[in-house]
Amino acid sequence: MKSPHPPTLGGLLRALRARNQWTLKQLSELSGIPLSTLSKIEHDRLSLSYERLVQLSQRLNLSMGELFSAPRPAERGVTARRSIGRLRESPHIGGRNYDAYLLCAELRRKRMIPALTRIHARSLQEFGELVRTPGEEFVYVLDGAVALHTEFYDPTVLRAGESSYIDSDMGHAYVLAEGCDSATVLAVAACDDEQPLLDALAAQ
Repeated sequence: MKSPHPPTLGGLLRALRARNQWTLKQLSELSGIPLSTLSKIEHDRLSLSYERLVQLSQRLNLSMGELFSAPRPAERGVTARRSIGRLRESPHIGGRNYDAYLLCAELRRKRMIPALTRIHARSLQEFGELVRTPGEEFVYVLDGAVALHTEFYDPTVLRAGESSYIDSDMGHAYVLAEGCDSATVLAVAACDDEQPLLDALAAQ
């Protein structure tokens, strides 16, 4: 059954406030984020940078997973979970190197984090330090071309229809391939604990 409230970042913040019985002013005071900014986010007129997301989670003493996941009723011993991912309903994380849209975000305690990701960085120098996350990562190029940089292999260019599967504990980065102006990938990160995956995805 389709949720009446798509899991946008604004919707998740409203649900968070409702669970804790916070006013918008109280959330502003707790988080250190201006009330006007929070209001725009709740009305889906503004997103948050990774730095602001980290600030919000730290100030509220919440994990990134709790920020990005809608509340779920208590689960029984055997479940048959299902989630339909729609891009227009997906929480958005804007970053310097990537724009990521978290798919099927309402499911909690996931062992995979799927995201539709648009690549911005045009070089490794622009990207910065290589990313390291626990677990494994699969990336499938939907359009454009990306250069995969890793600490143990030579750079490899992946074009539309090509993919990579890596040990993501190894330093890595995806940047636009030379001569390519835009690229979109489907990225799926997997680990026993979703929290570091969400943190790292947001950081990129």
